Amino acid sequence: MLESRFQSKLIKELKTLFPGCIVIKIDSGYLQGIPDILILYNDKWASLECKQSAGAKRQPNQEYYVNKMNRMSFSRFIYPKNKEEVLHDLQQSFNA
Repeated sequence: MLESRFQSKLIKELKTLFPGCIVIKIDSGYLQGIPDILILYNDKWASLECKQSAGAKRQPNQEYYVNKMNRMSFSRFIYPKNKEEVLHDLQQSFNA
């Protein structure tokens, strides 16, 4: 599955899982390496970096920002094979 198609389906799923959330696609041209998606839910937030697969190429600084944002709140690399695990962890983080 193409990364863009995966990302589009993921955004719809996030809106279903977390009613009332705000999902923002971040402009990768603004800050290189920043995760693709920001999720705002109640008084919490998370970011997700979408990939086509576990072995997909990572851009410079992506590891840095995913790790930094995970220390701040919640951030993960997400791809089709780990999606259920990441969404489960996100639900635990959001206490949803």
